[in-house]
Amino acid sequence: MADKPETQRGRAAANANVVELSQYRAGQKAEPLPVTFHRRELDAILWIYGRMVGEGEWRDYALDHLKDRAVFSVFKRAGEMPLYRIEKNPKLAARQGAFSVTNTAGMVLKRGHDLKQVLKVFDRNLKLVEK
Repeated sequence: MADKPETQRGRAAANANVVELSQYRAGQKAEPLPVTFHRRELDAILWIYGRMVGEGEWRDYALDHLKDRAVFSVFKRAGEMPLYRIEKNPKLAARQGAFSVTNTAGMVLKRGHDLKQVLKVFDRNLKLVEK
């Protein structure tokens, strides 16, 4: 722009459109936010996780927030396939329930609308031991 006369640079600046930021944002397509676990949901999951770590059954976890679902994966060892996947899929909320627990083979162990009820799949039944 150094070889152009001063008047041409002034015209280019005068032709520039000034757009308010709110109008610019309204014109853009907003990308949907990923699905996440709410604080109370994550608290219930981590309570179960802590109990199972204390029992020596679980050792690692991964948390994934995807566009269509949130996944909490539980591992025996970090380098293996997850033992269980606790998923939140809002698209299934009206039908089968947004929450599900899946094992390594991909079989759904429990599904429902209430996360605490779904997590009961990890509860142990006490058995009477006779002498």
